[in-house]
Amino acid sequence: MSVECFPITVLPHVSHIYRDYLAMAESAGDSAVRKWYGAEPFAGRWVGKRLPVKDAGALADLLEKQAVEFGAGDAAKANIAKLRTGARAVVTGQQVVLFGGPLLTILKAATAVARAKEATKATGVEHVPVFWMATEDHDLEEVDQVSLLTKSSVETLRAGLKVTKAVPVGGVVPGPGLETVVERACELLEFAPVSEWLRECYLPGDGTRATLAFAFGRLISRIFADQGLVVMDAASREFHALGASTLRYAIEHAAELQGALMARGEELVARGYHAQVLVAEGGSMLFLLDEATRERVALRRSTDGQWKAGGRSYSTAELIAILEESPERLSPNALLRPVFQDTVLPTAAYVGGPAEIAYFAQSAVLYEAILRRITPVLPRLSATLLEPAIATVMDKDEVQLPDAMTTAEALAQRLGARTMPIEGKRKLAAVGNAVEVELSALTEYLGGMDESLGRSAEVSGSKMLYQMNRLRRMAATFELQKEASLRKHAEAIVLNVFPGGHPQERVVAGVWFMARYGDGLVEKLVGVAGNQCPGHVVVRL
Repeated sequence: MSVECFPITVLPHVSHIYRDYLAMAESAGDSAVRKWYGAEPFAGRWVGKRLPVKDAGALADLLEKQAVEFGAGDAAKANIAKLRTGARAVVTGQQVVLFGGPLLTILKAATAVARAKEATKATGVEHVPVFWMATEDHDLEEVDQVSLLTKSSVETLRAGLKVTKAVPVGGVVPGPGLETVVERACELLEFAPVSEWLRECYLPGDGTRATLAFAFGRLISRIFADQGLVVMDAASREFHALGASTLRYAIEHAAELQGALMARGEELVARGYHAQVLVAEGGSMLFLLDEATRERVALRRSTDGQWKAGGRSYSTAELIAILEESPERLSPNALLRPVFQDTVLPTAAYVGGPAEIAYFAQSAVLYEAILRRITPVLPRLSATLLEPAIATVMDKDEVQLPDAMTTAEALAQRLGARTMPIEGKRKLAAVGNAVEVELSALTEYLGGMDESLGRSAEVSGSKMLYQMNRLRRMAATFELQKEASLRKHAEAIVLNVFPGGHPQERVVAGVWFMARYGDGLVEKLVGVAGNQCPGHVVVRL
């Protein structure tokens, strides 16, 4: 296995704020990103910060109970025992996506494991990796899919999850069609050992089907059994009781928190960034579960100080009463969730992806108001995994990762152009350059004679240049037809590296790689994450 580190800009659509966050070490001491984030993401600057620890025993009791439910191994149980005696947590998380979701889920968890090891070694204080399952979200479509590769395409499997209300996804039980989806996944995974894990986690037996949270928790616990990853679902009454102080603060100080978030959003825009979450007057950072339907409804504040959700009104006192009696009915939105999470856990750092890290620039105002500190946020490992066959083809055709971030047709054209004889390339280049030079001189001359004549020359010249480029493409296509294998090479490379016009890590399921390279792959990725490439890594398997 070998590793190459590329700048993060090799990936498309990387936000301005994420690029500046990664380059924080090069920024001025008073830069905005230094103010918005708890510490520089690299060189261990986040390690060793003092951290209050409370309710460690109650937290460990709840985690131990869930560890049994998720079938966690001895390493995870040992890490829970460390939390009981004052260990700190390096936390990451993800929605409970079908069959574990895309590769980035595994990359996140592997990074948390690596950072926990790093902090333990550097400080002598135990740090353990924790995976927070986002089970309270209600976007069912996002979690009801997983994509696996065939030899020629990306096949997306869906369980066809159906609900009548916007209920939290963690409690959703898939319908009878899940058996067919599991079996198709096993076929695509070529019945590797991980296929049995899918059956055990999603089809426990006796014709039953697990909830999305239970199945996902068991699968991630199984994948990271040797690394001691502590997997948790904080949707229960008991976990919400541990984080109730943050929920209470969000209720009692809603107006000032909302104002601070709106001000931060304006500051982001003024500095040339964007607000990841739009914050409007009268909104809140809370959702309420309807007592009867269990629908998750956003709470909004009206000008008279009342709260509204699902057609009903509540006073602040009524919401506090609900929090005290049934804390599980109140849940945080994306901006408040990290603060709620760090009220429950002794979080030393959070490992996130580009979008989550953009959230933190806004969440920082909530951290400062509620916890009086900002939890450091660290970037997850960003990686493309190259199988040996694909790596061989890329080497043969002299294709680097940035070249492959395109369509199969565009890459094929480029490969075809490369095979053209040197003499042909020289002639096309010479004629193309001469045409550009002469057209430029002619357009300038005619423009001097008459402005409208100059504009006509520009239009005619652009048509000539278009035809020149068309001739180049025709020559490349001719070479492609002579070398039909190049088109197949381009299709295979793009399918594996940039499927559907997206980075591999965001599309291809992590279990697809587990099936092909076994559970030893996880420890290899933990090692890669430990190297801390400040960009995007290509891992040759």
